[in-house]
Amino acid sequence: MPVYLWEGTTKKGETKKGEMEAPDESAVRIQLRRQRIRPGNIKKKPKDLFENIPFLKQKVKEKDVVVFARQFATMINAGLPIIQCLDLLGEEEKNKTFAKIIKSIKDDIEGGSSLSDTLEKHPDIFDNLFINLVAAGEAGGILDVILNRLSAYMEKAMELKRKVKGAMTYPIVVLVVAIAVVILLLYKVVPVFEEMFSNMGSALPGPTQFLVDASRFVQNYILYIIGSMILAVFIFRRYYKTEGGRLRIDRTTLKLPVFGMLLKKVAVAKFSRTLSTMMTSGVPILDGLEIVSKTAGNKVVENALMETRKSISEGKTIAEPLSESGIFPSMVVSMISVGENTGALDTMLEKIADFYDSEVDAAVNALTTLLEPIMMVFLGGVVGGMIIALYLPIFSMAGAVG
Repeated sequence: MPVYLWEGTTKKGETKKGEMEAPDESAVRIQLRRQRIRPGNIKKKPKDLFENIPFLKQKVKEKDVVVFARQFATMINAGLPIIQCLDLLGEEEKNKTFAKIIKSIKDDIEGGSSLSDTLEKHPDIFDNLFINLVAAGEAGGILDVILNRLSAYMEKAMELKRKVKGAMTYPIVVLVVAIAVVILLLYKVVPVFEEMFSNMGSALPGPTQFLVDASRFVQNYILYIIGSMILAVFIFRRYYKTEGGRLRIDRTTLKLPVFGMLLKKVAVAKFSRTLSTMMTSGVPILDGLEIVSKTAGNKVVENALMETRKSISEGKTIAEPLSESGIFPSMVVSMISVGENTGALDTMLEKIADFYDSEVDAAVNALTTLLEPIMMVFLGGVVGGMIIALYLPIFSMAGAVG
């Protein structure tokens, strides 16, 4: 269906512009009159040559969805109809891809679909958590409240993700820099010294000879080395996509020193926050656990939560299977047990999430403080060791002359 660019005037004399998907120009004029807008200039929107090329499309970020949910909630709370809210949000959205999706959602709702059913058509943008909470909000007539909760939850989840990425980025960057410096020294610097050493006519010290041999290997097989690194990354990613591969890698990451403890705290914070948000919004605990397990981000945690769901369906409490999983600390299990017994599980989960958010903060700060000197010593040791190995023959020759 073609898209038309239109201009019109309201009863107050205000000029308005926008886009509308319609079978023809007359349909656009009819629709504008229904909105109490006097049609003016209407023309077909020219086609974007790159709109059907996936990697050239503008990506919809999590932040875009958060802003959308927050603004949508504000408009609904102000008493605007859903169609009008989506129309305004689509016109104001700067991300062209997201604006197109919002307009298609509006068209589907005008066609008789519910908001949650329409959101399901865009799983890359709206996950199961978002869709199920919107469905609960529609059913309970509290869509604005649910959207506000969703935006608050997503903001905290984004902040948690940002902290973890920050902790992981530093060592990865230092490691990449170290590898790049080593390859550069072996490929460009060592051959210059090797030519100088060949004129000395004496045997090289062990470390220097090892460095020279490594330099020759890099020069002869540099393309194979780069190809092997790319192949290793490709194989790792393919292996991680398999069920068994993901389980083994995720289990290993949870056992890593320092990093493993941080990832466990992140998992507890995310689980608590997500389940609390869903229970507060009226989603049944079994449905909530299924959705939480799929958004856990770790296969070991996902399996533990699915086992918990199975145990609850058999009549057990939520605290029992969580305790047996070995992932959740005893303090968390005890607090959940108290929440179950007092009928305030959602409130208790919120408190656990707040506590573990602060624990993640402390862990990230401690990790950064610990890694900075370690990585500096590592980088200095690698580069410094290579430089010392290069100058050993010169020191030996100077000693002999002395």
